[in-house]
Amino acid sequence: MHATNVRLRRSALVLSAAAVALSGTGCASLNNKERGAIIGAATGAAAGGLVGRSNGSTSRGAIIGAAVGGAAGAIIGHQMDQRAKQLEQNIPGARVERVAEGILVTFESGLLFDFDSDVLRDAARTNLRELAANFSRYPDTDLLVVGHTDSQGEDAYNQRLSERRAAAAATYLTSQGVPRTRIRTSGRGEAEPVAQNDSDANRQANRRVEVAITASEAAKTQAQRQAGN
Repeated sequence: MHATNVRLRRSALVLSAAAVALSGTGCASLNNKERGAIIGAATGAAAGGLVGRSNGSTSRGAIIGAAVGGAAGAIIGHQMDQRAKQLEQNIPGARVERVAEGILVTFESGLLFDFDSDVLRDAARTNLRELAANFSRYPDTDLLVVGHTDSQGEDAYNQRLSERRAAAAATYLTSQGVPRTRIRTSGRGEAEPVAQNDSDANRQANRRVEVAITASEAAKTQAQRQAGN
């Protein structure tokens, strides 16, 4: 119990340091590359997991946890800035966000699947083909595909459905040339809502598939070499 409390206190201190670092630099004036470098340097992988749990987002936590920080993180962040712009242009219907040193792509489940189905729709295949093409151009990235549902139905059923949908998206990306070794999947069921499940619009927002894009270990090593680390 004592060891657990110590780890939690250390994680809280690390996160506080990140907040202080951002506030001290006037973060509103920073671009994503600079902001990612500060967050990565202050937090690192251990804090990334804590961030994911505290803000209810496995995808965001994975991206923050993969950050290397410092000058190497700034290099990776700059690369991700450019790739995010390409994804925004080429994948209609998806929300593309820069998070720390990575990218979060969110698809509404209704764009990918019919109701209560894990079979990809034709339009979804078009979007995922473009996503796969981006990964083929940049083989230095890893992916985490996370499925989510709303709160309607049994918890266990929603969990399985979210897992099947994440697996279906990953399988299709693999069929389009993305090595399976670069992809991880996770189903979170109804555990990580982005809105209250109190209206059709909010439930639709919660039914989604997220793709967290992070630099591969080889890309991190290369960035560290470029940065002179």
